[in-house]
Amino acid sequence: MLRYTVHVFFVVYTLMLFARIALSWFPSCYKYKFTHFIRFYTDPYLKVFQRIIPPIGGVLDLSPLLGFFALRFIERIVLRILP
Repeated sequence: MLRYTVHVFFVVYTLMLFARIALSWFPSCYKYKFTHFIRFYTDPYLKVFQRIIPPIGGVLDLSPLLGFFALRFIERIVLRILP
């Protein structure tokens, strides 16, 4: 049960990251509370990777790719540790 709960947490967070990236294409959506919720929980995580991989040309941000890979890697480690 614990492994399933942890897996669901990682899936939900991955979906939140996808939503954050999609919402960045629509700045007019920033006025909604749902968008603030998504940004509040995903921006600190993404900023870690933005320090490692700065946006190319100031426009193309590849840091979310590294964020997705790291999240998947962390999930695998956590699930292997759990009984």
